[in-house]
Amino acid sequence: MSKFSRIGLLLLFICLAAALPAGGKKDKDPVVQVTGVVRLVGTGPLPELVISGPEKQWYIEKEERNKLMDLQHRRVTVEANETVRELKLANGLPAGERRTLANIRIISVE
Repeated sequence: MSKFSRIGLLLLFICLAAALPAGGKKDKDPVVQVTGVVRLVGTGPLPELVISGPEKQWYIEKEERNKLMDLQHRRVTVEANETVRELKLANGLPAGERRTLANIRIISVE
């Protein structure tokens, strides 16, 4: 094997080893248990369903709304995958967090 072949093979292995973490585990959204009152917020054509807890609000994904639509103004406990997005203003300053729930499973209704 020539010197250039060995160097080329070594570089190939280094590149492949560097690329392995990029194809690693997919980050999963944590499963949380949430208790709060189901409310419909917003106006006009873009209303959103929200679970309001004592300190936080969780927005419901559009695909999941049908599970909670009939439970408005009732206290529920659900288990779901939570996604937290940092919101920013146009000037780059932080504007809080938006918590979204998906894959909802209703545990109790009061």
